[in-house]
Amino acid sequence: MGELDFSGRRVLVTGGSGDIGRALCVAFGSRGARVAMTYFSDHEGKRATEVAMAEAGAEAPVVIRCNLRDKSASAEVAEATLEAFGGVDFFFSNAASGVLRPAMELTSRHWDWTMDVNARSFLALTQALAPTMGPGGRIMALTSTGSVRAIEHYAAVGASKAALESLVRHLAMELGPRGITVNAISPGVVDTKALIHFPQRAQLLEVAAMRTPNGRITTPEDVAAVAVLLASPLAAMIQGQTIAVDGGYSILA
Repeated sequence: MGELDFSGRRVLVTGGSGDIGRALCVAFGSRGARVAMTYFSDHEGKRATEVAMAEAGAEAPVVIRCNLRDKSASAEVAEATLEAFGGVDFFFSNAASGVLRPAMELTSRHWDWTMDVNARSFLALTQALAPTMGPGGRIMALTSTGSVRAIEHYAAVGASKAALESLVRHLAMELGPRGITVNAISPGVVDTKALIHFPQRAQLLEVAAMRTPNGRITTPEDVAAVAVLLASPLAAMIQGQTIAVDGGYSILA
């Protein structure tokens, strides 16, 4: 696999029990990386990720259960990861949560919950893990088009993703001199279990498929493929960017 061979590398993927998290764990693990993954309440999804990794010939992951809403969780995740691996080479912030309500109905609890999981934990884990990375370290985060576009009931999540993308740019500026890249992936519409919480799910999928120049919506495996590229030496000069992986969906007005 050459430059896409990650044998001996160590990666943390948050939200490893979800569809995209599973694809990430399999993609890195099947290329030789040692994988640590977090999850919270999706026990079935966690087990599915373990099975998928075994079927792909990957080493069993280090599983860390946590609720990233908790202020102490990021430090606990970092401690468990470093205890298992001694350091990390790649960190992918994939875990996401939040409240889907109109902006005028949001409470401070809704806001804090969404920001804590989607933005604060990314910063806290980066602060804890980046010092263990050498040149070639890679930090990546999952964002969405809701960071720059208005989507019904998406005000809190969209704001948290916009904050995350800003953090990506500022962290890239600070960590770039150390040979560490920081980037975000924005996959557009992906049919995952998380999408069942959207009241307009069926319409969203139908419209996305119709509007995508490539003729289909993005899959978790599409996201993982770009993460593999960003983690490789081939992407050494991709820095501080938000990469759209959506088949062209976002280029249309």
